[in-house]
This record gives sequence, C-alpha cells and structure tokens, in this order.
Amino acid sequence: MKVTIYTDGSARGNPDGPGGYGTILHYTDSTGHLHTREFSAGYRKTTNNRMELMAVIVGLEALTKPCEVEVISDSKYVTDAFNKNWIGGWLKKGWKGSAGPVKNVDLWKRLLAAKTPHQVRFTWVKGHNGHPENERCDLLATTAADGDHLLADIFSA
Repeated sequence: MKVTIYTDGSARGNPDGPGGYGTILHYTDSTGHLHTREFSAGYRKTTNNRMELMAVIVGLEALTKPCEVEVISDSKYVTDAFNKNWIGGWLKKGWKGSAGPVKNVDLWKRLLAAKTPHQVRFTWVKGHNGHPENERCDLLATTAADGDHLLADIFSA
C-alpha cells in the first residue's frame, strides 16, 4: 500500500511556550478508495525541530502494516537528515555528527523504530509560501500550538 504523510510542527518561536504538531495521512486501501486521516497534538517545552520529528513519528506509528511511504515536510532539518544519509552516519559514529553529539537522539531513535517496517522517502516542500500540501499541516500545527492541552487529539479518523 502507498501512503503519503504530510507533516508540520510549530513551537511558536518559543521553546518554553506552546508547541504543536500536525500530521495528515493519505492512503489508498486495497479496494482503491482514497482515505485521509488528520490529527494534531499539542506538546509543551520543546523546539520546532522536535515538533517536526514528532509529526513524522506519529504518522508512521499510525500505520498498521508495512507500506511504501512518502513523507512530505517543510523541515529541511528532517528531510536532509534522511536524504543526505546523516542517519547512517550517525548510527555508525555512535550518534555523533561533525559538530559533536546529535541533538534529539531520543526522537531519532523512535523515528528509526517507527520507519523500520516501511519503505520511507522524504520530500521537502517550501513552507509558508501558499503551497497547498504545506498549508493544511500549518493549520494543524497552529491549532495544536494554540491549545491548552499537553497532548490532545484535535482530529480523529
């Protein structure tokens, strides 16, 4: 099954303030019907890069069987990490990069576990420029960032 995951994160420019991540899954079932699942969650005291990682993680963790997955994100941090093979380098070097210890190791390890049963590729889209694939995720992340709950499902399937 082929699945497209659209992700976005928003920390509102303040690591101690409200943050949120949004994930949209588009997939076609075995009968050829297209489905969409949208969800968003708030998460406090974190950074935008962590929001982006959480958005990808929850999208992958929501899949119940191995899939061919394209992750579309406006985060060059997330997409470059995979497309430029930083992950393989980090694993071989004991989670150290050229500038020292890798940040967000807890989430990178969780992401690697979440993607294990799938064939995953990452595609970057420029955010905040009216790109329709990015705009819906921006809305989800903003909704989550404006919420009062630490973790709250805003949308459900």
